Amino acid sequence: MKLWEFTGHELLEKLAHQEITQEEILCALDKRREEVEPKVKAFVRIEKAPAPLDSPGPGAGFPGLPIAIKDNICIKNRPATCASRILEGFKPPYDATVIQKLKNAGFSIYGQTNMDEFAFGSSCENSCYFPTRNPWNLECVPGGSSGGSAAAVACGEAIWALGSDTGGSIRQPASFCGVVGLKPTYGRVSRYGLIAFASSLDQIGPFTRDIEDCSVLLKVIAGHDPKDSTSANLPVPDFLLSLGKDIKGIKIAVPKEYFSLSENMALEGITQEVNQAIGEAIEQLKKLGAKVQEVSLPHTEYAVSVYYILATAEASSNLARFDGVQYGLRAGAGSAEGADNLIQMYKRTRQAGFGSEAKRRIMLGTYVLSHGYYEAYYLRALKVRALIANDFANVFKDFDCIITPTSPTPAFKLGEKIQNPLAMYLSDIYTISINLAGLPALSIPCGFSSGGLPIGLQIIARSFDEEMLFRVAHCYEAHTSWHKMRPKI
Repeated sequence: MKLWEFTGHELLEKLAHQEITQEEILCALDKRREEVEPKVKAFVRIEKAPAPLDSPGPGAGFPGLPIAIKDNICIKNRPATCASRILEGFKPPYDATVIQKLKNAGFSIYGQTNMDEFAFGSSCENSCYFPTRNPWNLECVPGGSSGGSAAAVACGEAIWALGSDTGGSIRQPASFCGVVGLKPTYGRVSRYGLIAFASSLDQIGPFTRDIEDCSVLLKVIAGHDPKDSTSANLPVPDFLLSLGKDIKGIKIAVPKEYFSLSENMALEGITQEVNQAIGEAIEQLKKLGAKVQEVSLPHTEYAVSVYYILATAEASSNLARFDGVQYGLRAGAGSAEGADNLIQMYKRTRQAGFGSEAKRRIMLGTYVLSHGYYEAYYLRALKVRALIANDFANVFKDFDCIITPTSPTPAFKLGEKIQNPLAMYLSDIYTISINLAGLPALSIPCGFSSGGLPIGLQIIARSFDEEMLFRVAHCYEAHTSWHKMRPKI
């Protein structure tokens, strides 16, 4: 095997035994990037030789290991554009908390990955730079919005990466690219330094090739942060201790709104191949001793509507700060066609800086927050959000975790849904409820379509019970080989 094919924990072991050096890892990644990056286009910026650490902590356990970072997480004195023209030239004067934690642990920042503009999308096509492609089939999307991070890990350009998840933006691309992707419990990981999309939904999480790497990386980035008022002041467990345990007697719920245990036919919207792969994964979990039972999450049908009311409302509010005054693009400034007044400068800057999907979501969000519609849409959506969270709470009274498909389909073709926003929004139908409820969930590979595209299994647990996710996922992973498959690119 080549070095870029190993997992992070395997490389750490080789480093500890002095079988390899940090320079050899970087050289292998650089060579791999030169081979595949022109085809995949996972990165918007790359550090060929990662900068030396500012101040590695005394117990830095990841000596110089490179990690890729989504372009909406602030890194001191490096561009952070959220794949949007409106942030051209912006360089944050500080590190996000997760970046400081990575540096303290010894990691090096290898590059910044492509994304849908401001995380608005499910395909990584809404970028001001270029669309990223799926390493398993270059004609297909890698998922979004963290498609660059998922694709980079899948094709060996990165050993591990960080993304952000607002409605499935880690789990759906993880499913499409055949890697592990985790959305931690809301509050488990600090959002300080994450450029906000929807503040009550966003959460930073890892992409890795297996569960052990995922548990290691979450341990590094998790924890209370006084700079983030939504950060939970709770101890961070040693997630590695969750691995290697059996799942005998674990009670797993399967919501009938997502997947039918009793019917051979796929539910509406889910492809037969995804249906079959999830069914086989459930059977494997039963063989390993888990008890599986069908349940109901009755308010599931409202999740998409609720999400796109609340998420666009918060996006409209968060993106109001991008006006060309303090940072980023200022359209027409200093030119013959410069703006005559402040309002005109705002309009020209936002017209030139925001892409079509960003404009659509800003307009939707402004509409639902406007006088006369706030009570009719936004307040009602908040009430239904509480009902959705209560559905999950009721299930977790009797069950340890919930199993669903990550996405109703494998990766779709580039351009297939870009002109149909509603079809694109429905790509996240199985993931958005988890963000609304603030729960932890991860996607792991569980099969392939007849076209050779990965299929993901989603596991959901109680708040701050990532240990259960890792226990179930690691047990499944130990008895299957889907996570060992690599795209032939």
